[in-house]
Amino acid sequence: MMVPAALLLLGALTAVVAPRLIARADWPDREPVVALWVWQCVVAAVLLCCALSMTLSAAAAWQAVRGHVFAPAPHAVVEAYAFGPTGPWAATTAVALALGGVWTAAMLVREVARARARRRQREAELLIRAPRLPGEGPERHRLVVLEGERPDAWWLPGARPQLVVTTAALRRLKGRQLDAVLAHEEGHAQARHDWLLHCSAALAGGFPQVPVFAAFRDEMHRLVELAADDTASRRFGRLTTALALVELNEDRGVFGHGATPHTHVPQRVNRLLTPPDRLSAARRLRLTAAASLVPVVPVLVAFVPALRTLG
Repeated sequence: MMVPAALLLLGALTAVVAPRLIARADWPDREPVVALWVWQCVVAAVLLCCALSMTLSAAAAWQAVRGHVFAPAPHAVVEAYAFGPTGPWAATTAVALALGGVWTAAMLVREVARARARRRQREAELLIRAPRLPGEGPERHRLVVLEGERPDAWWLPGARPQLVVTTAALRRLKGRQLDAVLAHEEGHAQARHDWLLHCSAALAGGFPQVPVFAAFRDEMHRLVELAADDTASRRFGRLTTALALVELNEDRGVFGHGATPHTHVPQRVNRLLTPPDRLSAARRLRLTAAASLVPVVPVLVAFVPALRTLG
């Protein structure tokens, strides 16, 4: 039971230390795409620790599971894991972690189902407010203009994604500001940010007492917006993108005092108006490579007894 316990300890340590290290770093806001990848690797490592610990605990508790897990392995490898009498702890750990995995899958299915239901409802509302013209087919990317008093624009994902813009936004946005807004929403669609939000919401909703999952959800919401801002600013300029954000959100009270659902908008505008201070390509590559190795550590820990025996 030493390896399963070590994996659980490694997962807990990763869940506690990694978010704090990321929060103290000064580069996530400068490189949101790299930060998104780092967060995904950290959460993947935590989940992998739990999955491997569950597998080895089940192998220690039940001979049938052990036979399937170590079927292709030499007998010496099986002996290296020292699967002796474990009492009830191995079975209890395996069952608890398996139930956690089932609960995670259920939360993800629920989140995706809710998102699809919301999308179908919004698509139905769009067809009522902006019906298709005679002869208009279901294009893959459809731009929909809605009558509306509030300037707004959003991307509706799905099999036939649609970009929705209100008439108030068309009146408020000047010059290339509208192009910047469209590029921002297209950046979300191309990077499939909706799936990142679904996964992070499922983990945070399923395990509200686990801080790393709540931080993962909050950072995903913030970082995907920064990444989309960078997509738009690379094509149409940082000033144009910042002005477009101001025009879309000025009437929502986000630039005053008090908390609102869009309190991150002023920080996004300030970030765009600040001269870019990106990391060098070499440092971005090092961060990406280091993050990619984080999920590998649990695999190495799980295979340490086997590697020692085979070596």
